[in-house]
Amino acid sequence: MNSKKSGAGVQLLPLRGIGEVMPGDDLAALLTACLQAHCVSAGDIVVIAQKIVSKAENRYVDLAAVTPSAQALQLAEATGKDARLVELILSQSKRVVRYRQNVLIVEHKLGFVHANAGIDHSNIPRNNRSERALLLPEDPDASAAQLQARLSPGLGVNLGVIINDSAGRAWRNGVTGIAIGAAGMPCLLDLRGVHDRHGNPLRVTEVGIADEIAAAASLVMGQAAQGIPAVLVKGLDLDGPANNASALIRDPVKDLFR
Repeated sequence: MNSKKSGAGVQLLPLRGIGEVMPGDDLAALLTACLQAHCVSAGDIVVIAQKIVSKAENRYVDLAAVTPSAQALQLAEATGKDARLVELILSQSKRVVRYRQNVLIVEHKLGFVHANAGIDHSNIPRNNRSERALLLPEDPDASAAQLQARLSPGLGVNLGVIINDSAGRAWRNGVTGIAIGAAGMPCLLDLRGVHDRHGNPLRVTEVGIADEIAAAASLVMGQAAQGIPAVLVKGLDLDGPANNASALIRDPVKDLFR
């Protein structure tokens, strides 16, 4: 199993014109309208920012409605964070992994190890009546599957879908795009047993191909005010069985950093 590039190389095309996504919006219809402006081919992949998926699914929470627990108050004092936000983080988490001033790392209920459980305030429309935060989609793989089931028939080709988010990494500084949901494509390529160019068998190599694609798409999306929440990726020929983004989550027993 491998990933191959076509002779024309890989293209990352911004999908413009989606605008501000509101709760209840038909995200598949918005994406289809943008994709129709491009020559979409079988095997292309649409990378979609987590934030517009969460917005369409109305994953907003008003912090004024959150009552901090004793644990949230204690962590808020230790981290310098709003106790209401800490309570919201705890509500989305299995456990706290690490914390210090301005940092709260948790294991999300979905299995991701994330700062602040992926909860964000940026790129959210201001509302003078409340202070809102935006949660991750309740089930990103299911969200990706639903979008894939609408986009592929609507465009007449089989597309892959990735929902990406920004996350830090244990060994490196800075955030990068990762796949938190996916459908219709291999996310984890198992190359164990494949031979390298010298004939040596690979023994442990697995490639997080969906994370690599998500990170590449993030270059086009940007991290601030670019207003490009989706990217069409063309030219990848992925060879391998489809699996979803949950395949990328390492078993805690094998995770030396937890």
